Amino acid sequence: MTRIYKVLLAAAASAAATAAFGVTAASAASPPAAGSRVSGTEHLQLMTTSATASRVSIIATGVFTAGGVDREGSKVDTITFPGGTFKINHSGVTPGKQNFNPKTCLLTVKETGPYTIGHGTGSYAGIRGHGKATVTILAIAARNSNGKCSMSRPPTAFHQVINASGPIHL
Repeated sequence: MTRIYKVLLAAAASAAATAAFGVTAASAASPPAAGSRVSGTEHLQLMTTSATASRVSIIATGVFTAGGVDREGSKVDTITFPGGTFKINHSGVTPGKQNFNPKTCLLTVKETGPYTIGHGTGSYAGIRGHGKATVTILAIAARNSNGKCSMSRPPTAFHQVINASGPIHL
C-alpha cells in the first residue's frame, strides 16, 4: 500500500485528494482439478489497514475459493494462493471521487476501473479473466506539532477495501 500512502500525502498536501489503486492470510484453496477447465464469475476482495503495506490480504470466491496474499506492484500485482500464483493488471484504475478535509484530516477515496488476470502458475496455469474493481479508502492523517495534518507521517487510521468481480476461465 505504499502507493496509497503516497496518495494520502499528495492529497493532503494539496488540501484536496488527487489519489490513484503486510497483511498475510491463508486458507485452503480449491482450484479445479488438474486438466479440467471451468468458467464463471470470480469475486475478489482485498483488504488492508496499513497505508504502507506492500502485501495485502485477498479472498477469492466463485470458480475457486482461496485466501492468500496480494503483492502490490505499480500496475501489476502478484496473487499468491496455496497451489500457485497469477497476475492482476490494474493499470486502468483511475482517480475517482476523492475528498480531503484539512480540518479533520479525513481522506475519502472511491475509484473504479478495469482489471485483467493472467500469467498463472501451478493450479492457476492458463487462468485468464477480466472485470471491474472498486477501491474504497478511508484514512485519517496524523497531525504535526502545530496541529496541522501531517504529510510526513503515516496516517493514524487507514482502511482500504478493493472489491473486484468478473468472468474468469481456469
